[in-house]
Amino acid sequence: MGVVGAVALLTSLAIPSASAQVIDAAPLIDATPGWAKPEAKVGQADAGQRRRVQIALQLRDKRGAEALAKAVSTPGSAQHGKYLSPGQFVERFGPAQATVDKVSTWLRSKGLAVKDVTSNRHFISVEASNGQLEAAFGTSLSSYKRKAKDGREHILVAPERALTLPRELAGVVTAVVGIDDNAKTVTPNQVSMRAVPGRPGRPLTAAAPGQECAPHWGAVNNTAVPQMHPAGQQSNDICGYNASQIRAIYGLTAANTGAGQHIAITGAYNLPSLVSDTDRAGRTYGWPALTAGQYTAKVAPTFDSENECGGVESWHAEQALDVQAIRAFSPAAKITYYGAQSCFELYSGLNQAVADNTASVVTNSWLFEYEADIPASDREQVDAIALQAAIQGQAVLFCSGDQGDNSRINGRPEASWPAIHPWVTAVGGTTVALGGDNKLKFTAGWQHSGFTQNGNQWAAQQDSDGRFAGGAGGGVSMRYPAPDYQKNVVPTSISQGRRAMPDISAIADALTGMGIGHTRPDGVYELYPSGGTSLASPVMAALVANAQQTQGVARFGFLNPAIYKLKGNAAITDVTPVKAGIWAPYMIQWRNVDVPTQANSYLVNVDDKPQTLVSATGWDNVTGIGTPASNGAFLTALGK
Repeated sequence: MGVVGAVALLTSLAIPSASAQVIDAAPLIDATPGWAKPEAKVGQADAGQRRRVQIALQLRDKRGAEALAKAVSTPGSAQHGKYLSPGQFVERFGPAQATVDKVSTWLRSKGLAVKDVTSNRHFISVEASNGQLEAAFGTSLSSYKRKAKDGREHILVAPERALTLPRELAGVVTAVVGIDDNAKTVTPNQVSMRAVPGRPGRPLTAAAPGQECAPHWGAVNNTAVPQMHPAGQQSNDICGYNASQIRAIYGLTAANTGAGQHIAITGAYNLPSLVSDTDRAGRTYGWPALTAGQYTAKVAPTFDSENECGGVESWHAEQALDVQAIRAFSPAAKITYYGAQSCFELYSGLNQAVADNTASVVTNSWLFEYEADIPASDREQVDAIALQAAIQGQAVLFCSGDQGDNSRINGRPEASWPAIHPWVTAVGGTTVALGGDNKLKFTAGWQHSGFTQNGNQWAAQQDSDGRFAGGAGGGVSMRYPAPDYQKNVVPTSISQGRRAMPDISAIADALTGMGIGHTRPDGVYELYPSGGTSLASPVMAALVANAQQTQGVARFGFLNPAIYKLKGNAAITDVTPVKAGIWAPYMIQWRNVDVPTQANSYLVNVDDKPQTLVSATGWDNVTGIGTPASNGAFLTALGK
């Protein structure tokens, strides 16, 4: 699975002279992002700019770690559920302290300031200037022009050639994470119908009669606009399902609280008003106030690069959504939020959640849109972190994305990262129509086609995305072979023998989303419906926690082998296309999706294949094997 094979522990690392390093140097694993092409180069990077980077160290016996992870994660295996503690993992597979010390000594000899070492010895954090990094790793840092998701061009820094190390160190150092600006392409995935500066958003009240949002499916249907669908199949957008409604979608009872469970969330930065906002929103939407010690935020003392990666406010909104989704589904569960110092250190936050091992489930609602852009060095980090999580019995979930097949920028369908990694669970998205009796009208794959009213007709939107107006991510890996758990489930006509995603799905469409609340930087507190697969991931994490509570299991571990065993089980609803439409006065501005921005009369059709993705009978590239059924059986069937 990984690019670098298993290596033996280095028991003796002599620090060579500077001249020896030049003569006897070895290339590191490839650290060049896919966008750093020679034709995109525009100049050299500022040598004086300082960076905080993570020097990643290789696992010992990586092949052995992969074999153990598979054994403890596979129901029916003799080793299933026999997890290691973090200390046992480090003793067996982690870098030795002597190795950490000798790598640190070399780093200091090159003028790099060593700041700290993670408890599992995976990362050594270092601060240095671009010039110092160039000298230490024998490369040149250059500036490249890259077209971003919003269509604008950005200037990003990356190594012009492979990094090098003394040969004595090349076997244990797998990457210098953060030496490039690839992290600037990562985004949180929370999107909503909220008001934002320059756009009034979707009012929850005071709309003209017939134009209000609907408290449940069909409660309000704007009959003044053309009815593309039969009665009951067209509705105004949902105001935001409350806790009672969203729990009913999955058949939860009052006993399903996540008691005794612990869920981790990773992100960047920290919303100062998170606790008060969550409790305030709970008074509106129906979850209890946080109790003392129930929520913990492990965040850096200071933050940097707050204007990068979508801006700090987008990360605040994501944090609020993640915590409040878990509160609605698992109100008794403990929550730990790992807020990285910046969007450049998200792998560090994920690594800390795994190294701490206090949470049995880790949810991640951030992504890079294009797997092809990810250098081998980044892939190696998720290899190591996800393997440790699996061996410790932790489930790691990632959102599948909100830009469908990601074809807008690169011109080809492409899976998002890290959701496509074979050792994580990729959570896709659904559109959910819940009636006034808290019964499901339908569940569909979340793939929207946009229409604008033109007199008495609906005109399909034709922009750079065609009629695509947002939808869950999915697709086939360009790099990973099909894992065993997907064989005989994912059709080879789709996978072509490679890893495919998503694995499972949950509610994601913001037009049928969940109500949340949080305070903006200007001090304004908002209530609004929210969604994206960044909602689906914490929802699934909470459902897994509830399943563990129900079965009296401390942790299920890596979920995918157990998930794929549920194909065809009554605990899973097989999602297929539904003919239905949702009216709204605004199109949702999903990142990297081109839709009209002004107020008007709009209709989105549900799951009618606006791109290459669509739900289907059996496994599909929008919902995976399907979604947890409304009968609540998922809680008793998972892991059996």
